[in-house]
Amino acid sequence: MTLKTKRRLYLVAGSVFFVLGILGLFLPILQGALFLLVALVLLAKAHPRFRLLKQKLRRRYPKYADILRKAEKRAVDIAHGRFFNRK
Repeated sequence: MTLKTKRRLYLVAGSVFFVLGILGLFLPILQGALFLLVALVLLAKAHPRFRLLKQKLRRRYPKYADILRKAEKRAVDIAHGRFFNRK
């Protein structure tokens, strides 16, 4: 898969999660904040402006930055099939 294709997939997936996050802020069924965080992580992989926003949020909220870092690592492990093969 080319880099351009990956960026497009991240943009599409991030946009979908962003819309779900906005809907989740108004609908009690969806977790709006969770979807917005997932959208930020996906969009940060595709666009430099979102990468800067993520860095700014990490500096401003260091307590939550560690939680976000662990969640990103866990998501990468799940995506690569290493989640259940931990030692």
